[in-house]
Amino acid sequence: MPSTPSTPVTPDTERSVGSPITRFGLGTAAVGRPGYITLGRDVDLPAERTVEALRGRTHALLDAAYAAGVRYFDAARSYGRAEEFLAEWLTSRPEAAADVTVGSKWGYTYTAGWRVSGVPAHEVKEHSTAVFDRQIRETRTLLGRHLNVYLVHSVTPDSPALTDPALHARLAELAAEGVRVGLSTSGPEQARAIRAALGVMVDGRPLFAAVQSTWNLLEPSAAPALAEAHAAGWLVVVKEAMANGRLAGRNATGPDTAALRSAAMRAGGSCDALALAAAAAQPWTDIVLSGAVSPEQLASNLTAADLPVTPGILAGLAPLAEPAETYWRTRAALPWA
Repeated sequence: MPSTPSTPVTPDTERSVGSPITRFGLGTAAVGRPGYITLGRDVDLPAERTVEALRGRTHALLDAAYAAGVRYFDAARSYGRAEEFLAEWLTSRPEAAADVTVGSKWGYTYTAGWRVSGVPAHEVKEHSTAVFDRQIRETRTLLGRHLNVYLVHSVTPDSPALTDPALHARLAELAAEGVRVGLSTSGPEQARAIRAALGVMVDGRPLFAAVQSTWNLLEPSAAPALAEAHAAGWLVVVKEAMANGRLAGRNATGPDTAALRSAAMRAGGSCDALALAAAAAQPWTDIVLSGAVSPEQLASNLTAADLPVTPGILAGLAPLAEPAETYWRTRAALPWA
């Protein structure tokens, strides 16, 4: 039998904590494996991205995040060794382990073999019961009772995760054990996937209760559907609020991000902090993930908690938005490095 999970976070619980920092979480997509699509990895990570080097970097980030007040940590089966690194940290920090919420994802299998180049694919997606059965065992072996939130990774409207009754039964069993079951979304039709998931029922009850979606100043198209998920009581987590580094200060250099640079200067903050603060300012947001890969980046990201984001600032940043298809086409072309 799987271990009994610790009490999962709920939106109401998270909002009641009170500290602005608890609106932010730490994602491990960029440090659990040697290759990813975030811009600037060549200068942000050690030249030798060994398992030991990234284990040390991940643990340093987790320490810094926890010390700053972050209490939500995100991983996935496809993030290389991210679950392993997180599990080790939880074991070595029992006082922190009792105080945090851990989310992970299944549905992608990591296939790069700890390589950055020369691989046909870094991860392969399959939302089948067979993959779920394998990956929940793998996740439980590492995270055990610490697993609070488990998401179907990167659901699109054509995913069997939205229609397969056998898979729904498996997920309902997991939810009955106390794990908050949900989905992450990607692609230009995120809103369709979220709305379809809102309608999935098992034995007359909604199956899903959490969503992790891309929302940022360049790609805000999922906002109305995320507001509906929030109204339904779902935990709403924002990922890629910095658009895989496109909204970081060093990369926000083109005329299309001039408004961001100007607004950040007026607010007395950095571009990355303002991008994260804009996501946290959405009324349907529970948690915004930082994808920082160094304690210094994390510290800069978390200054978002102190940035005032007024309706006027958000209105001034609205012209940054791209058509969803354009945004996702650009994202798909980012190199794994």
